[in-house]
Amino acid sequence: MEIIYEDNHLIAVNKNCHEIVQGDKTGNTPLSELLKIYLKEKYVKPGNVFIGVTHRLDRPVTGVVIFAKTGKALKRMNELFGNGEVKKIYWAIVKNRPPKPEGELAHWLVRNEKQNKSYAYDREKPNSKKSVLYYRLIACSDHYNLLEINLKTGRHHQIRCQLARIGCPVKGDLKYGAERSNPDGGISLHARSVTFIHPVSKESTEITAPTPDDNLWKVSITSVNQHDPYPSAPSG
Repeated sequence: MEIIYEDNHLIAVNKNCHEIVQGDKTGNTPLSELLKIYLKEKYVKPGNVFIGVTHRLDRPVTGVVIFAKTGKALKRMNELFGNGEVKKIYWAIVKNRPPKPEGELAHWLVRNEKQNKSYAYDREKPNSKKSVLYYRLIACSDHYNLLEINLKTGRHHQIRCQLARIGCPVKGDLKYGAERSNPDGGISLHARSVTFIHPVSKESTEITAPTPDDNLWKVSITSVNQHDPYPSAPSG
């Protein structure tokens, strides 16, 4: 685990594409359980350790995930996420450039449980949920484009589905139309940062997750730091 933030009430992890937030049918040990072991050993805690899941990321997605260390923090963080009071910024690498350099995407998403996939429509459909995000092109090359996404709603596979709907599937995301998978089995979607009012201290808190350690992300973030479209990116 890569822990990127911790105080008396919250702890945040920079999730990799192989980790899961909560237990699932795979039987793999989730981050929630790994954190209990970590806290028990670090603070020599007797008995059970409390860890509350405040939000989730899809397994192939990387980036910041926040967990609560107290019941009070969990209740308040759930309220913040539920009320849309947490600013969530994602970075996505896509092959195709979006039709506009920035804009709002608003679709109606329908989730197919059997396929574990969502479908985006321009108009409301039965059992659909309105989904909104803002995107901005922040770097580009001959091969790839880096988008910054401000997620306004939290629907199943929302970013993946909506970007695919405009012809810009996330790199490596075979489920939503990418041409090929990534070598590590993940997709090039990264939960870059979360900003919120701390549930106890009431101070504005921002947690930023470093991007994955591979060449394409390294070139991308260098370009953003230089405020200049990055040069020819790796083709892998």
